[in-house]
Amino acid sequence: MWERTLQDLIRGLRANKKDEAKFIAKAVDEIRQEIKTDDMELKAGAVMKLTYLDMLGYDMSWASFHVVEVMSSPRAHLKSVGYLGAIQSFTEDTDVLMLTTNLLKKDLSSTPTDVAITLNGLSHIVTPDLARDLAPELIAMLNHSRPHIRKRAILALYKLLTKYPEAIPQARTRLEEKLDDTDPAVVAATVNVICELARKNPTDYLSLAPQLFHLLTTSSNNWMLIKIIKLFGSLCPHEPRLVKKLQPPITELISTTPAISLLYECVHTCIIGGMLEGPGGNALAKTCVSKLAAFIQDPDQNLKYIALLAMTKIVPSHPYLIAEYQDVILQSVSDQDISIRMRALDLVSAMVNESNLQSIVQQLLTHLIPEQSTNTLSATRSLEQSSNQAPSASDTNSPSKSPAYRLILAQRILDMCSQSTYEHVTNFEWYISVLVDLASIANVAIGPQLRDQLVDVTSRVRAARRYAVRVMHTLLTDDSLLRNSRDPKSCSEILFAAAWICGEYSYELQEPEKVIAYLIQPEVSSLPPDTIAVYIQAATKIFGYWASDLAQRWDDNYLLEVRSTVESVLVRMRELAKSVHVEVQERAANALELFTFIAADLNNFKPSQHSPSHSDPSTSATGFEAEPIPYPKSLYLIQPLFSSYELNPVATSAQSMVPIPEGLDLDAWFAPPPPEPAFNVGEPSGEKKSKKGVSKKGKERQVNGGAKEERKKTKKKAVKDVGLDVGSEVLTPVYDEGEVEDDLAERERRKAERLSQLRDDPYYIIDEKPKPPQDVDSIPVVRLENMPSISPGIADTRLSSLRAASQSEFTNTTFVIEKEGEMPEGATPPLSSRPSGPGLSTSTPTPQSSGSPGSNRGSPSPYPAAALTSFAQYEVPESELRTSTPEPIKVVRVKKTGGKKKRTKPSALDS
Repeated sequence: MWERTLQDLIRGLRANKKDEAKFIAKAVDEIRQEIKTDDMELKAGAVMKLTYLDMLGYDMSWASFHVVEVMSSPRAHLKSVGYLGAIQSFTEDTDVLMLTTNLLKKDLSSTPTDVAITLNGLSHIVTPDLARDLAPELIAMLNHSRPHIRKRAILALYKLLTKYPEAIPQARTRLEEKLDDTDPAVVAATVNVICELARKNPTDYLSLAPQLFHLLTTSSNNWMLIKIIKLFGSLCPHEPRLVKKLQPPITELISTTPAISLLYECVHTCIIGGMLEGPGGNALAKTCVSKLAAFIQDPDQNLKYIALLAMTKIVPSHPYLIAEYQDVILQSVSDQDISIRMRALDLVSAMVNESNLQSIVQQLLTHLIPEQSTNTLSATRSLEQSSNQAPSASDTNSPSKSPAYRLILAQRILDMCSQSTYEHVTNFEWYISVLVDLASIANVAIGPQLRDQLVDVTSRVRAARRYAVRVMHTLLTDDSLLRNSRDPKSCSEILFAAAWICGEYSYELQEPEKVIAYLIQPEVSSLPPDTIAVYIQAATKIFGYWASDLAQRWDDNYLLEVRSTVESVLVRMRELAKSVHVEVQERAANALELFTFIAADLNNFKPSQHSPSHSDPSTSATGFEAEPIPYPKSLYLIQPLFSSYELNPVATSAQSMVPIPEGLDLDAWFAPPPPEPAFNVGEPSGEKKSKKGVSKKGKERQVNGGAKEERKKTKKKAVKDVGLDVGSEVLTPVYDEGEVEDDLAERERRKAERLSQLRDDPYYIIDEKPKPPQDVDSIPVVRLENMPSISPGIADTRLSSLRAASQSEFTNTTFVIEKEGEMPEGATPPLSSRPSGPGLSTSTPTPQSSGSPGSNRGSPSPYPAAALTSFAQYEVPESELRTSTPEPIKVVRVKKTGGKKKRTKPSALDS
């Protein structure tokens, strides 16, 4: 009878591609018949075909017993087929594995050919039970007379030890002996096994260091040297004396070996083993970095990646060595492979210092500039030309412009500059211009980070405030940011910082009255609510400074200008006071009241006929009648509200230094929550109710001739009000004495409180009334993909104009940053944050900012001190001064009960 062989099965599969399932089903039926025969050759052929089908995804677990039968064949070529089928199909859950224990023991004591086949199959099918039963035989096999058997036994022993670790003490002695074996293949296999075992418990193999060191210095097998060096990398952290011993041979290997894999493993071992530190470590580190730099310039992308990865681990201890290859590393940032670019960014972020920060940031900014605008003069090119640096190679080989990469790149720039409170930034005017440039060219959502850093830098660095105010003024006058404020990629959050800085440091503005017009223009309504609120506050602050400044040099010609400005502010504040956002509404309402008062004062002011001169405040003190004030007194109304104390950065430990007032328990309730009534299951609805369950109003209705049905309705309504259903049984509420439990008005109040609590509960869904459709103007504007920009070139034009204008105006001021921040009054800063030694003050006051650096809330205002001297202070009689907190007013509620007034006990909430 002619049988189908494996070659015939493969040919049939190729010939029946259109109906492969039918062909395989027929072939499996034939295999089922063949595998049941007593002919071992035919049975082995069937197992071979099943093994091939199992590789294609068809199950052959039903033939496990027949596979064991083939494994027991005395013929080597048939036995190898059986072990191949077992390797392919057996798992730890295979039932017939328990039948193979004696078979494996028998094969391990058979001919060398059978032993080799058995060892190969055992390493794949070993289970914990088989490992426990076969461990003695396999350990004894390590002393076999044939080297290839010893090598196979060592490799199979590793799989056995991973399944049965209890055998490690028995096998370790034999493994140590195999390190001195006469056959190099056996030694290499032993080193491989020990290296893998030492990853879990390195300290158990420290005693093998002398033998391994001898192999390191005498062997020429690169693959074995790689394993030995890996093993030493695991042992060095546990034995520091190995570092000094290993430095000479590893240095020689790094300098002489042509094998790239061995070279990298030596460098990696030096890094993880701590060999680059201590005596002799600098020379070894220099050698390693030079070799890695050669890898970066290699066309092989794999070598570039591992070199950048290794350099990232070296840069914390030897940054000056990595900095020598800065240009080579920056070229990798422009690589087309995203993985290499990310590793290069990691390395660049770790290697920055005061000397190379600006050059690195300049080159990274070039990757964010749109390709269509590279022909124009960009901000980064302006910086490059001013610093006499040639354009980087990244100009011609720019990376992909994916949003994810641009976001990561922009965030890395911010992280590098703000690291350790801007310790690497030497010119904060330059850094402010970088933040503005990022807002123009990033085209990703990093607006919140830019906003926070602009505010933080300006509040910490006094010498940079004048330049920051000038740049922020330019941003406020930029209409494109307002137009694109709804686009999340426009970084319109920077307008928040611009308004805040101009308002807080308005004394640096050249033309404050013009800035007010930009802050109150109608287009501001498109900004987020928090930004609009800051605009309102900034406009109020700027007007306060401008008005007080006009009062110092008052001329009657200013009256019309001030009236016009106040009137425009009033019109805008009336609109904003109707905003649906609470914060905008509150700030606009406050400003509206202030400017209403100012407008009334300006309307009642009568210009004097003589030349303006300020009255002497001393005349009022002497009792003589003072001359009329030649300017409106309301011009000084707003400035004291914002200039009494200087706003300083807060120290990180300030909150923890604030003491808790005596008698204040933060875990106690300010007002106890209302008690929740308990409900008991009462009688059926048709039976008599308990006395506590019947309301007083129900009794009144019953006494006055009310019907029984009326009382039922009252009870149902009362039960329904507390959220219960009235069924066959009535849930009767039980109340504490003293409560007016049956008052329907009280129940309505409790129902409203309960609903308000449930409305804030995220696990309780309440059906709300459908919201009215949005207005067309409130629909957010989205940017369509692959569409041309509305105003091309605006970002780059703004970028180049800002940087080109500001680059020539960078000052040579020594910037001092306030890193400590402000502490509460009377609090002692921790020892780690105190300046030690002379000349370590946190800031240097500038002519524009008065007061001691780093002062607390009592520090003087940065505004000119003479601005308030000519304003007559209000005098308050001592009898009207409040020296203590008045007693709280107690409100006694009067409740009508049965036609009589009943006084209730005042509660804690009534005062």
